[in-house]
Amino acid sequence: MSDDAMKQYYARRAGEYEGIYHKPERQHDLRLLESRIAEIFAGRIVLEIACGTGYWTQFASRNALSITATDINPEVIAIAKTKTYDVAPQFLIADAYTPQDITGNFDALLSAFWWSHVPKQQLAEFFGNLHKRLPPGSLIVFMDNRNVEGSSTPLAFTDESGNTFQDRPLKDGTTHRVLKNFPDSEEITNALTRYATDIQVTELEYYWLATCLTK
Repeated sequence: MSDDAMKQYYARRAGEYEGIYHKPERQHDLRLLESRIAEIFAGRIVLEIACGTGYWTQFASRNALSITATDINPEVIAIAKTKTYDVAPQFLIADAYTPQDITGNFDALLSAFWWSHVPKQQLAEFFGNLHKRLPPGSLIVFMDNRNVEGSSTPLAFTDESGNTFQDRPLKDGTTHRVLKNFPDSEEITNALTRYATDIQVTELEYYWLATCLTK
C-alpha cells in the first residue's frame, strides 16, 4: 500500500475509526493503556505523530504540560478537535515521516498505532528522523496491536520484505489492502537499540506498549 493509498484509506475511515475500540474483549487492555498513557506523560512537552481522531491524545493530555498532535489527514484532525481535553492540544497537519518539519521544542513523543503501518524497510529511516528531532533523554512511547486470532482482521498477504497486509472493508462498500505489521518484543527492542536506551516493552493480550529514552 503506497503512502497516498494509506492516507486516502484513513481519510475515508475517519468517521468509523474508533469502532475498533468498542470490541468487548479488548476493554480490559484499553483501560490499562489509557491509564498508563495519562500517567507517563505527566509534566512533559509532548509531540504526537499520526494522532488520528485524537483517541489517545485525550489521555496523553490529562497530565502533560503541553501537547502538539499531528496527522497528515485533515479529516481525522477535524474529528479530534471535537473532543474534550484536560490540556488543549495544538493540532497540526504534518507527515509522520518528516518530524523535522514540525516546529516546537519537545521532550516526549507519542506514536500510537503507527509503527504497524511503517514498512519494515523504512523503519530505520523513520526512527532515525524521530531520534534527530528530539533532544537526548527524551521519552518516546510506541503502542500498537498484537495479532490475536478471532479478534484481529486476518492477514491476507505477505510481501518479499516480510510486511503483512490485511483486507479491510469500510461501510461505504470498499475494501482496502492495508499494511499492518505485528512486531514481537524482540523485534521492537532490536529496532530501537540503535537510537534509544532504557527500552521497556509490555505485551498485553491485544496490544503492546514500548517506552524508551533517546540516546
